Order: sequence, then C-alpha cells, then structure tokens
Amino acid sequence: MPETNRLAGIVSRINKLPEFARSRALSLFFGKAVPFTGTVGIRIEALDQNRCIISVANKRRVQNHIKGVHAVASLLLAESATGFLVGLNVPDDKIPVIKTVHADYTRRATGDIKVEAFLTPEQQARIRTEDKGETSVGVTIRDSDNLEPIKVDMIWAWTPKRK
Repeated sequence: MPETNRLAGIVSRINKLPEFARSRALSLFFGKAVPFTGTVGIRIEALDQNRCIISVANKRRVQNHIKGVHAVASLLLAESATGFLVGLNVPDDKIPVIKTVHADYTRRATGDIKVEAFLTPEQQARIRTEDKGETSVGVTIRDSDNLEPIKVDMIWAWTPKRK
C-alpha cells in the first residue's frame, strides 16, 4: 500500500502483521483513535486504501427495541468505513469531513451487520491531488442473511487544514 499520509503508514505496518492479528490490531487502533467506535465494538476485518470491511455483532449494547442492530449503529458503521477509507487517502495537510448522509431503510436487518466501503482509483487520485473537493464513497450494508437492509449514500469532502 503506498503511503499517502501518517495514518496510511500506520495501517500499512499493521497490515504486515500475521493475518490472525490484523483485525484485532486495526480494531484496537481505531477504537483508541475514535473512541466511540471502540465503545460500540466495531470490528475492522480488512482495511487498505481501496476498501474497508467492518462489522458489528448483534449484541445488547447495539440493539434496538426489537433486538436487531440499531439503525444508528448501522449508520455508524457506514460512516466509519467510509471515513477510515477517505482518511487513508487524504494528504496530511487536508482534513476529511462527512458532508451528506442519506439512508433508506428497506427491510428489517437480521443478525450481525457488515459494511464494505470502496473507492475507485479515480476517486483516490482526486482525494490525493485536489486541494478540496467531495466524492460519494461506495458503501454496502449487509446483514447475516447477506441482504441489504439499508441503502446508504455517503458524501465526503476534504479541505485544507486551517493553520
């Protein structure tokens, strides 16, 4: 993975760990960096500059009143996966910010939730080279039945850091 910023360097080093240790190390690192993700129990299954796969188990701390993963917990996963991905690609002198979240709840989710976010090579190039801009980050939310209970559109922006 080519390093574009400090975060990408850290993730690159973690990804060199033996396979059995990577997910736990990534999850612990981001749980410390973004405390709310650690509180919820997000598990980072895979992360590089092209895609991010994260999940959360359907446990009491993330459940709604009907014992499913709460809608907001599902959105947290989508926001986290897309944010981690944009964060790996944005240069250190820029800051990523979520601009728009649109969610359509199409069916009741069953069991655990898994989210996969991805960026195209063109999007990566724009994030790395344009002074500021925005892009819709591809994201899919699936439940234990491998169905998509929520359709999400996440638009991320980046802008120079204030001095």
